[in-house]
Amino acid sequence: MRPDIHQRNIVKNILLTGIGNALVDIEYRITEEELAAFGVTKGSMTLTETSRQNDMIASLGEREAHRSSGGSAANTVIAFAQFGGSGAYVSLLGKDALGSFYAGEFEDLGIVLDAEQVSGASTGTCLVFITPDSERTMNTTLAVNTEFSRRNIDEELIKRSEWIYVEGYKLTDENGAEAADMAAFHAAKHGTHVAVSCSDGFIVDVFGDRLRTLLKSASLVFCNEREGMALAGEDSADAAYKALRSRYGNVVFTMGEQGSRIHWNGHDSVIPAYAVTPVDATGAGDMYAGAFLYGALHRHHPDHAGRLASYAAAQVVGQYGARLKASHIDIRDSVLLSAATHP
Repeated sequence: MRPDIHQRNIVKNILLTGIGNALVDIEYRITEEELAAFGVTKGSMTLTETSRQNDMIASLGEREAHRSSGGSAANTVIAFAQFGGSGAYVSLLGKDALGSFYAGEFEDLGIVLDAEQVSGASTGTCLVFITPDSERTMNTTLAVNTEFSRRNIDEELIKRSEWIYVEGYKLTDENGAEAADMAAFHAAKHGTHVAVSCSDGFIVDVFGDRLRTLLKSASLVFCNEREGMALAGEDSADAAYKALRSRYGNVVFTMGEQGSRIHWNGHDSVIPAYAVTPVDATGAGDMYAGAFLYGALHRHHPDHAGRLASYAAAQVVGQYGARLKASHIDIRDSVLLSAATHP
Protein backbone atom coordinates (compact mmCIF):
# COMPACT_ATOMS: atom_id res chain seq x y z
CA MET A 1 0.00 0.00 0.00
CA ARG A 2 1.30 3.47 -0.88
CA PRO A 3 0.37 6.25 1.56
CA ASP A 4 -1.43 9.33 0.32
CA ILE A 5 -0.58 12.18 2.67
CA HIS A 6 -2.80 14.56 0.71
CA GLN A 7 -5.89 12.79 2.06
CA ARG A 8 -5.10 13.68 5.65
CA ASN A 9 -4.46 16.84 7.61
CA ILE A 10 -1.40 15.64 9.50
CA VAL A 11 1.39 17.76 11.00
CA LYS A 12 4.67 16.15 9.93
CA ASN A 13 7.56 17.66 11.87
CA ILE A 14 10.09 14.81 11.59
CA LEU A 15 11.45 14.00 8.16
CA LEU A 16 13.00 10.58 8.93
CA THR A 17 12.51 8.12 11.79
CA GLY A 18 14.74 5.06 11.93
CA ILE A 19 13.82 1.75 13.54
CA GLY A 20 16.64 -0.61 14.46
CA ASN A 21 19.10 -1.94 17.01
CA ALA A 22 20.91 0.35 19.45
CA LEU A 23 24.55 -0.59 19.92
CA VAL A 24 27.35 1.29 21.65
CA ASP A 25 30.57 0.84 19.69
CA ILE A 26 33.47 0.42 22.13
CA GLU A 27 36.93 0.51 20.52
CA TYR A 28 40.13 -0.67 22.19
CA ARG A 29 43.66 -0.75 20.80
CA ILE A 30 45.26 -4.03 21.85
CA THR A 31 48.25 -6.19 20.96
CA GLU A 32 48.24 -9.28 18.77
CA GLU A 33 48.95 -11.37 21.88
CA GLU A 34 45.97 -9.92 23.72
CA LEU A 35 43.71 -10.59 20.75
CA ALA A 36 44.91 -14.20 20.55
CA ALA A 37 44.17 -14.63 24.26
CA PHE A 38 40.51 -13.69 23.66
CA GLY A 39 40.22 -16.62 21.23
CA VAL A 40 38.38 -14.68 18.51
CA THR A 41 39.02 -14.78 14.78
CA LYS A 42 40.99 -11.74 13.69
CA GLY A 43 39.14 -9.45 11.27
CA SER A 44 35.78 -11.14 11.86
CA MET A 45 32.48 -10.14 13.49
CA THR A 46 31.27 -12.55 16.16
CA LEU A 47 27.91 -12.55 17.96
CA THR A 48 28.73 -12.75 21.66
CA GLU A 49 26.72 -13.42 24.82
CA THR A 50 26.36 -10.44 27.14
CA SER A 51 28.29 -12.11 29.98
CA ARG A 52 31.20 -12.93 27.67
CA GLN A 53 31.23 -9.35 26.34
CA ASN A 54 31.28 -7.93 29.84
CA ASP A 55 34.13 -10.27 30.84
CA MET A 56 36.26 -9.12 27.90
CA ILE A 57 35.64 -5.45 28.72
CA ALA A 58 36.41 -6.03 32.41
CA SER A 59 39.68 -7.78 31.55
CA LEU A 60 40.91 -4.60 29.83
CA GLY A 61 40.64 -2.69 33.10
CA GLU A 62 41.05 1.08 32.94
CA ARG A 63 42.46 1.11 29.42
CA GLU A 64 41.22 4.03 27.33
CA ALA A 65 38.32 3.20 25.01
CA HIS A 66 36.56 5.22 22.32
CA ARG A 67 32.78 4.97 22.50
CA SER A 68 30.09 6.04 20.04
CA SER A 69 26.41 5.26 19.62
CA GLY A 70 25.53 3.14 16.63
CA GLY A 71 23.66 0.28 15.04
CA SER A 72 22.92 0.13 11.31
CA ALA A 73 19.76 2.25 11.07
CA ALA A 74 21.11 4.48 13.84
CA ASN A 75 24.18 5.24 11.73
CA THR A 76 21.90 6.17 8.83
CA VAL A 77 19.74 8.50 10.93
CA ILE A 78 22.84 10.06 12.53
CA ALA A 79 24.29 10.79 9.09
CA PHE A 80 20.94 12.18 7.92
CA ALA A 81 20.81 14.51 10.93
CA GLN A 82 24.44 15.61 10.62
CA PHE A 83 23.83 16.57 6.98
CA GLY A 84 21.04 18.79 8.30
CA GLY A 85 17.87 16.65 8.35
CA SER A 86 15.34 16.31 11.16
CA GLY A 87 15.51 12.78 12.52
CA ALA A 88 14.24 10.39 15.18
CA TYR A 89 15.21 6.87 16.22
CA VAL A 90 13.23 4.02 17.77
CA SER A 91 15.05 1.28 19.67
CA LEU A 92 15.61 -0.21 23.13
CA LEU A 93 18.32 0.42 25.74
CA GLY A 94 19.34 -1.08 29.03
CA LYS A 95 19.02 1.01 32.17
CA ASP A 96 22.77 1.20 32.62
CA ALA A 97 25.68 3.56 32.04
CA LEU A 98 25.93 2.69 28.35
CA GLY A 99 22.22 3.29 27.85
CA SER A 100 22.57 6.73 29.42
CA PHE A 101 25.59 7.42 27.21
CA TYR A 102 23.63 6.43 24.11
CA ALA A 103 20.66 8.61 25.05
CA GLY A 104 22.92 11.54 25.88
CA GLU A 105 24.72 11.35 22.56
CA PHE A 106 21.46 11.36 20.61
CA GLU A 107 20.37 14.41 22.60
CA ASP A 108 23.63 16.13 21.67
CA LEU A 109 23.05 15.21 18.01
CA GLY A 110 19.57 16.74 18.10
CA ILE A 111 17.86 13.46 17.22
CA VAL A 112 14.57 12.50 18.89
CA LEU A 113 15.22 9.18 20.65
CA ASP A 114 12.30 6.89 21.49
CA ALA A 115 14.12 4.16 23.39
CA GLU A 116 12.93 2.84 26.73
CA GLN A 117 15.74 2.08 29.18
CA VAL A 118 14.81 -1.35 30.57
CA SER A 119 15.64 -2.03 34.22
CA GLY A 120 17.85 -5.07 34.76
CA ALA A 121 18.82 -5.27 31.08
CA SER A 122 22.10 -4.46 29.32
CA THR A 123 22.51 -2.08 26.40
CA GLY A 124 23.73 -3.72 23.21
CA THR A 125 27.40 -3.28 22.38
CA CYS A 126 29.84 -3.81 19.56
CA LEU A 127 33.27 -4.39 21.05
CA VAL A 128 35.96 -3.49 18.52
CA PHE A 129 39.57 -4.63 18.94
CA ILE A 130 42.11 -2.71 16.86
CA THR A 131 45.51 -4.37 16.51
CA PRO A 132 48.75 -2.54 15.57
CA ASP A 133 48.23 -3.40 11.88
CA SER A 134 44.92 -1.42 12.04
CA GLU A 135 42.81 -4.57 11.58
CA ARG A 136 39.41 -4.41 13.30
CA THR A 137 37.94 -7.47 15.05
CA MET A 138 34.33 -7.05 16.23
CA ASN A 139 32.26 -8.78 18.89
CA THR A 140 28.57 -7.86 19.02
CA THR A 141 26.01 -8.57 21.72
CA LEU A 142 22.43 -7.52 20.99
CA ALA A 143 21.49 -7.70 24.68
CA VAL A 144 18.23 -5.79 25.31
CA ASN A 145 17.64 -5.37 21.56
CA THR A 146 16.29 -8.92 21.48
CA GLU A 147 13.35 -7.73 23.65
CA PHE A 148 12.22 -5.13 21.11
CA SER A 149 8.59 -5.80 20.12
CA ARG A 150 5.46 -4.19 18.73
CA ARG A 151 4.81 -2.52 22.10
CA ASN A 152 7.88 -0.36 21.44
CA ILE A 153 6.33 1.12 18.28
CA ASP A 154 4.84 4.57 18.99
CA GLU A 155 2.04 5.30 16.56
CA GLU A 156 2.18 9.03 17.33
CA LEU A 157 5.86 9.26 16.37
CA ILE A 158 5.20 7.52 13.06
CA LYS A 159 2.25 9.83 12.49
CA ARG A 160 4.60 12.82 12.90
CA SER A 161 7.16 11.39 10.46
CA GLU A 162 7.33 11.90 6.70
CA TRP A 163 9.35 8.68 6.35
CA ILE A 164 10.39 5.71 8.46
CA TYR A 165 13.53 3.70 7.73
CA VAL A 166 13.60 0.06 8.91
CA GLU A 167 16.76 -2.04 9.01
CA GLY A 168 16.51 -5.65 7.90
CA TYR A 169 18.31 -6.81 11.02
CA LYS A 170 15.05 -6.31 12.96
CA LEU A 171 13.59 -9.26 11.05
CA THR A 172 15.89 -11.86 12.60
CA ASP A 173 13.44 -12.66 15.40
CA GLU A 174 9.66 -12.92 15.45
CA ASN A 175 9.11 -10.03 17.86
CA GLY A 176 11.24 -7.69 15.79
CA ALA A 177 9.47 -8.71 12.58
CA GLU A 178 6.08 -8.07 14.18
CA ALA A 179 7.29 -4.66 15.33
CA ALA A 180 8.43 -3.79 11.80
CA ASP A 181 5.06 -4.85 10.39
CA MET A 182 3.27 -2.79 13.03
CA ALA A 183 5.36 0.24 12.10
CA ALA A 184 4.46 -0.25 8.44
CA PHE A 185 0.77 -0.56 9.35
CA HIS A 186 0.82 2.74 11.25
CA ALA A 187 2.78 4.34 8.40
CA ALA A 188 0.10 3.42 5.88
CA LYS A 189 -2.60 4.68 8.24
CA HIS A 190 -0.95 8.08 8.70
CA GLY A 191 0.49 8.78 5.27
CA THR A 192 4.09 8.03 6.21
CA HIS A 193 6.41 6.56 3.59
CA VAL A 194 8.43 3.43 4.36
CA ALA A 195 12.05 2.81 3.38
CA VAL A 196 13.60 -0.61 4.06
CA SER A 197 17.25 -1.64 4.06
CA CYS A 198 17.99 -5.30 3.32
CA SER A 199 21.00 -4.89 5.67
CA ASP A 200 22.82 -8.13 4.80
CA GLY A 201 22.67 -11.01 2.34
CA PHE A 202 21.85 -13.48 5.09
CA ILE A 203 18.68 -11.50 5.88
CA VAL A 204 17.43 -12.17 2.34
CA ASP A 205 18.59 -15.80 2.43
CA VAL A 206 17.25 -16.77 5.86
CA PHE A 207 14.46 -14.27 6.54
CA GLY A 208 13.40 -13.57 2.97
CA ASP A 209 9.70 -14.25 3.62
CA ARG A 210 9.59 -11.69 6.42
CA LEU A 211 11.52 -9.20 4.30
CA ARG A 212 9.23 -9.58 1.29
CA THR A 213 6.19 -9.12 3.53
CA LEU A 214 7.61 -5.87 4.87
CA LEU A 215 8.55 -4.70 1.38
CA LYS A 216 4.90 -4.82 0.33
CA SER A 217 4.53 -1.63 2.38
CA ALA A 218 7.75 -0.01 1.15
CA SER A 219 8.09 3.09 -0.98
CA LEU A 220 11.88 2.61 -1.21
CA VAL A 221 14.24 -0.34 -0.88
CA PHE A 222 18.00 -0.17 -0.26
CA CYS A 223 20.19 -3.13 -1.21
CA ASN A 224 23.68 -3.93 -2.37
CA GLU A 225 24.48 -6.15 -5.34
CA ARG A 226 24.56 -9.39 -3.35
CA GLU A 227 21.31 -8.63 -1.53
CA GLY A 228 19.58 -7.36 -4.66
CA MET A 229 20.32 -10.47 -6.73
CA ALA A 230 19.09 -12.71 -3.91
CA LEU A 231 15.95 -10.65 -3.43
CA ALA A 232 15.15 -10.55 -7.16
CA GLY A 233 16.15 -14.16 -7.81
CA GLU A 234 18.48 -13.07 -10.63
CA ASP A 235 22.09 -13.98 -11.34
CA SER A 236 23.27 -10.59 -12.61
CA ALA A 237 23.22 -7.11 -11.11
CA ASP A 238 21.60 -5.61 -14.21
CA ALA A 239 18.74 -8.12 -14.25
CA ALA A 240 18.25 -7.76 -10.49
CA TYR A 241 18.06 -3.97 -10.65
CA LYS A 242 15.53 -4.05 -13.47
CA ALA A 243 13.39 -6.59 -11.62
CA LEU A 244 13.45 -4.64 -8.36
CA ARG A 245 12.66 -1.28 -9.95
CA SER A 246 9.56 -2.76 -11.54
CA ARG A 247 8.56 -4.56 -8.34
CA TYR A 248 9.15 -1.93 -5.67
CA GLY A 249 9.05 1.41 -7.45
CA ASN A 250 11.95 3.27 -5.82
CA VAL A 251 15.25 1.40 -5.50
CA VAL A 252 18.79 2.24 -4.40
CA PHE A 253 21.16 -0.48 -5.64
CA THR A 254 24.83 -0.18 -4.63
CA MET A 255 27.63 -2.09 -6.34
CA GLY A 256 30.85 -1.16 -4.52
CA GLU A 257 33.60 -0.06 -6.89
CA GLN A 258 31.11 -0.28 -9.77
CA GLY A 259 29.10 2.59 -8.33
CA SER A 260 25.35 2.48 -7.81
CA ARG A 261 22.04 2.68 -9.64
CA ILE A 262 19.01 4.56 -8.42
CA HIS A 263 15.37 4.56 -9.50
CA TRP A 264 13.62 7.46 -7.79
CA ASN A 265 10.24 8.91 -8.75
CA GLY A 266 10.48 7.44 -12.25
CA HIS A 267 14.03 8.67 -12.91
CA ASP A 268 16.99 6.31 -13.38
CA SER A 269 20.44 7.45 -12.25
CA VAL A 270 23.81 5.78 -12.74
CA ILE A 271 26.15 7.02 -10.01
CA PRO A 272 29.92 6.53 -10.23
CA ALA A 273 31.99 5.34 -7.28
CA TYR A 274 34.59 7.74 -5.89
CA ALA A 275 38.18 6.48 -5.74
CA VAL A 276 39.56 6.01 -2.24
CA THR A 277 42.22 3.91 -0.56
CA PRO A 278 40.18 1.35 1.41
CA VAL A 279 40.72 1.35 5.16
CA ASP A 280 37.48 0.14 6.74
CA ALA A 281 34.16 -0.50 4.97
CA THR A 282 32.19 -0.61 8.24
CA GLY A 283 29.14 1.65 7.97
CA ALA A 284 29.60 2.59 4.30
CA GLY A 285 26.14 1.35 3.32
CA ASP A 286 24.57 3.10 6.30
CA MET A 287 26.27 6.36 5.30
CA TYR A 288 25.14 5.96 1.68
CA ALA A 289 21.54 5.56 2.81
CA GLY A 290 21.68 8.55 5.17
CA ALA A 291 23.24 10.85 2.58
CA PHE A 292 20.89 9.76 -0.21
CA LEU A 293 17.84 10.18 1.99
CA TYR A 294 19.03 13.64 3.01
CA GLY A 295 19.43 14.70 -0.63
CA ALA A 296 16.29 13.06 -1.99
CA LEU A 297 13.97 14.09 0.86
CA HIS A 298 15.21 17.67 0.58
CA ARG A 299 14.16 17.58 -3.08
CA HIS A 300 17.58 17.53 -4.69
CA HIS A 301 17.80 15.84 -8.09
CA PRO A 302 18.33 12.07 -7.62
CA ASP A 303 21.62 12.30 -9.56
CA HIS A 304 22.86 14.85 -7.03
CA ALA A 305 21.56 12.93 -4.00
CA GLY A 306 23.29 9.85 -5.39
CA ARG A 307 26.60 11.66 -5.81
CA LEU A 308 26.44 12.96 -2.24
CA ALA A 309 25.75 9.41 -1.04
CA SER A 310 28.53 7.88 -3.13
CA TYR A 311 31.09 10.46 -2.07
CA ALA A 312 30.19 10.28 1.63
CA ALA A 313 30.29 6.47 1.59
CA ALA A 314 33.74 6.56 -0.05
CA GLN A 315 35.01 8.85 2.69
CA VAL A 316 33.81 6.36 5.31
CA VAL A 317 35.64 3.53 3.53
CA GLY A 318 38.81 5.63 3.63
CA GLN A 319 38.79 6.01 7.44
CA TYR A 320 38.15 4.03 10.60
CA GLY A 321 34.66 4.17 12.07
CA ALA A 322 31.14 4.55 10.71
CA ARG A 323 30.88 8.33 11.14
CA LEU A 324 32.48 10.89 8.86
CA LYS A 325 35.41 12.60 10.52
CA ALA A 326 35.16 15.50 8.06
CA SER A 327 32.41 18.11 8.30
CA HIS A 328 29.11 16.76 6.99
CA ILE A 329 27.97 20.27 6.13
CA ASP A 330 31.13 21.06 4.14
CA ILE A 331 30.80 17.78 2.23
CA ARG A 332 27.08 18.34 1.66
CA ASP A 333 27.53 21.85 0.33
CA SER A 334 30.56 21.15 -1.85
CA VAL A 335 29.18 17.97 -3.43
CA LEU A 336 25.69 19.30 -4.06
CA LEU A 337 27.05 22.58 -5.45
CA SER A 338 29.47 20.73 -7.71
CA ALA A 339 26.71 18.35 -8.86
CA ALA A 340 24.39 21.25 -9.65
CA THR A 341 27.14 23.14 -11.50
CA HIS A 342 28.40 20.12 -13.47
CA PRO A 343 25.35 17.92 -14.08
